[in-house]
Amino acid sequence: MKKCVIIMNPESGKVKKLDSKNKFYDILRKHDYETEIKYTKKVKDATRIIKKLDDDIDLVISAGGDGTLNEVVTGNMQRKKKLLVANLPMGTTNDVANMYGYTKNYEKNLEILLSGVKKNIDVCYINNKVFVYVACLGDYIDMAYNTPRRWKKKLGKLAYALYALKRIGKKINKYDIKYKVDGKEYEGNYSFIFITNATRVAGVDDIYYDVKLDDNMFEIALASPKNKAEILKMAVQVLGKDIKDIPGITYYQTNNLEIEFLNKPKTSWCIDGEEYKIRGKKFKFKVDKSMQMLMPKENVEKLFK
Repeated sequence: MKKCVIIMNPESGKVKKLDSKNKFYDILRKHDYETEIKYTKKVKDATRIIKKLDDDIDLVISAGGDGTLNEVVTGNMQRKKKLLVANLPMGTTNDVANMYGYTKNYEKNLEILLSGVKKNIDVCYINNKVFVYVACLGDYIDMAYNTPRRWKKKLGKLAYALYALKRIGKKINKYDIKYKVDGKEYEGNYSFIFITNATRVAGVDDIYYDVKLDDNMFEIALASPKNKAEILKMAVQVLGKDIKDIPGITYYQTNNLEIEFLNKPKTSWCIDGEEYKIRGKKFKFKVDKSMQMLMPKENVEKLFK
């Protein structure tokens, strides 16, 4: 039999609601996998677990939210021999899972996953930190990691909206930056910076219409709204337009970006829904596509070249 390890975050909303994990074993056994579940207990546990796995593991499944997947991919990228990874969504928002084509039923998702296809996928970096689908900075973005966990457990996605409403009276921070795209220099004043490798961010689908997850590229959106009214206007336009066609947003596609802040940012970066606390002024972005993921077939033609 093949060997599978499930790295499971027991704090993920859907994991807590499981009646039994025996169904995981039954489904995987049907697909000829001998399976072990390893539970995370604290931050970065998933990274530590996958780094220590034997080279003969055939499949590692990340069972949790987008943050758990980030930790699993981070650890895998630090291995000499990278393992085949898959995402089983068990979190609150699950942006990556929705983009990949998963459903809300974990048993069906596991079947979809195990019947999927192997694809080399772009893994992005900010300095030496991995991000799977988004690195962003700006006001209100902290709701992804600062929304109280007890709210998320009770209210789900609504918790994020309530946290954002609490922050809506605060002044908008703006950032003077110098940046290079493919070696060409630019500068500007922006309130929001998004570097993404995704068609879905913060629960919003199709923010880009032509993203490919294996094109060795990421997308950059630099937004410069002058006030809260313009922020709301842009947010509404994102629901109906390709983000690169929205006035006030500067767009690039590249695999080589450098950003220097004239002053240290007052807020942290948000990396795949988690806080990235590095407070430096210089950030370099790149892509590595040496890792394979087992992907559902649902959106493969749309997301891959």
